[in-house]
Amino acid sequence: MPSIYDLKPKFQALLQPMVRALATRGITANQVTLAAAVLSVALGVGLALEPRLFLVLPPFLLLRMALNAVDGMLARQFGQKSALGGLLNEAGDVVSDAALYLPFATLPGADARVVVAAVLLAVLTEFVGVCAAAIGASRRYDGPMGKSDRAFVFGALALWASLGLPLGPAVNWPLAAIVVLLLLTCVQRARMALREVGS
Repeated sequence: MPSIYDLKPKFQALLQPMVRALATRGITANQVTLAAAVLSVALGVGLALEPRLFLVLPPFLLLRMALNAVDGMLARQFGQKSALGGLLNEAGDVVSDAALYLPFATLPGADARVVVAAVLLAVLTEFVGVCAAAIGASRRYDGPMGKSDRAFVFGALALWASLGLPLGPAVNWPLAAIVVLLLLTCVQRARMALREVGS
């Protein structure tokens, strides 16, 4: 299934000068990973306390995607791959998602149960992706609601909310669609992993 993740090679090409500059200054992949997670948690706390900060979320999600790409490029291109880096990368993504998306439960009309379901299923999609590697397949990033896709949809919702446009119970419809697409993503990642192992 198509996903925004498919655009990653072009996105990485744009980031290449930044990666070289960071490497020259001695910045490591693990430092970038930790910075992205810490900033995500800090903004998540801010969102829960001050709804006006939702205006900051769309550009921050773009920054977070850039940092997520940069840490991987630093690791691969400059010999910084490590077991610790792999753990930090996976755990950091899950923690960041939870921190940034749980505050959506505070939006007027939002059903907290739907938001929590979306966050839990986001965790499950990444878990299934990692489990693919555990059974001998590659780490799966299939859509339709992978990390980049979630960032796009939640960013659009945050922009809508920050502009003061009416939300109400209607906000639960896109949130429910995210839940359904996350379920499909879990199935797709498991299916593709099993197919890869079978082949």
